[in-house]
Amino acid sequence: MAQFEPLAPELKRQDIALAYIAAEKREGMFKPVEFLQKNPVSFPFLLDEDRSVTKAYGVYHRLSHDAFNIARPATFVISPHAIIRWIRVGESQTDRAPIESIQQQLASIR
Repeated sequence: MAQFEPLAPELKRQDIALAYIAAEKREGMFKPVEFLQKNPVSFPFLLDEDRSVTKAYGVYHRLSHDAFNIARPATFVISPHAIIRWIRVGESQTDRAPIESIQQQLASIR
């Protein structure tokens, strides 16, 4: 989220929509509700409390050295026609798609 929030005005100007999804319980360890109240975001934020979305998209991570019952960091670029055009799934909880790669993918579908 931190890398996208500064880009929010430009993304909206380009008619690019974002949505954040977290495999987290409302009252989970990271207290997402409290976090979002203190740090509002410009785009919709879904708490995937039962992990159904993360499982459906194949990014659910049951167990590893740095994860337990959460989603791997993932970025999906979806066309205006609801076609997934690009997917980047992190290998660990700190492995995120570089913003430059995401911007290239967004440019390719315009």
